[in-house]
Amino acid sequence: MRKLATISALAALALLSGCGQKTALKPLAKQTLPPAPYGAKSQPDADQLLTPDAQAAPKRSVELRERSEERQDDPFDLPPQ
Repeated sequence: MRKLATISALAALALLSGCGQKTALKPLAKQTLPPAPYGAKSQPDADQLLTPDAQAAPKRSVELRERSEERQDDPFDLPPQ
């Protein structure tokens, strides 16, 4: 029982040790980044590959309603046939 607690504590410390690293990402030895997308003028680096584009993470452009309001008539809300 004591051995299991020691092993789990060491595993938790090992997992937490990687949390504070803030170094630049680079490929492993003998590995390269993926090839450049078709039509791209240059190959993106690691930071560009990790940054999502606007379609993957759109910005919110709709204001939230703060009070209840009457809904407008929806012409597509038809009963089933």
